[in-house]
Amino acid sequence: MMTGQIAFGSVLMVISVLIAGQAVWALEAAFARWARWLMRAPHRPKLVLVVVATSLAVLAMLTASVWLWATTFHLLGVFASFEESMYFTLVTFTTLGYGDVLMPQNWRILGGMAAANGLLNFGLMTAFMVEALRHVRVRQIEFTKG
Repeated sequence: MMTGQIAFGSVLMVISVLIAGQAVWALEAAFARWARWLMRAPHRPKLVLVVVATSLAVLAMLTASVWLWATTFHLLGVFASFEESMYFTLVTFTTLGYGDVLMPQNWRILGGMAAANGLLNFGLMTAFMVEALRHVRVRQIEFTKG
């Protein structure tokens, strides 16, 4: 059972990373499309727009990943209701870990993998948000100088 949970959890993590990759790809395509406009003054409102757009894309990606895990827990019958599956997933994915809803012992490896996936996603998406803002700002400065 443990090996099966690790394998199944790994598949869910790969799907979650693919979802993240799609979000990054879509945002990158949008930034490329609007690059000339983003580089022209005024810069500050456009930087705010980049932060908002990136934050919304990250939120959408994280929401999709949480739904993926919660739906999986629900379909496997791990929890009594979908609401309980969603709540557990949110608390686990964010590593908040209230402990008021616990994973049944025979599924706890999969619960730990959900937490690892949440940690990975938050780290990747934080790096992506910082890089998107840095990239636009550097290009703005280069455009102004050149």
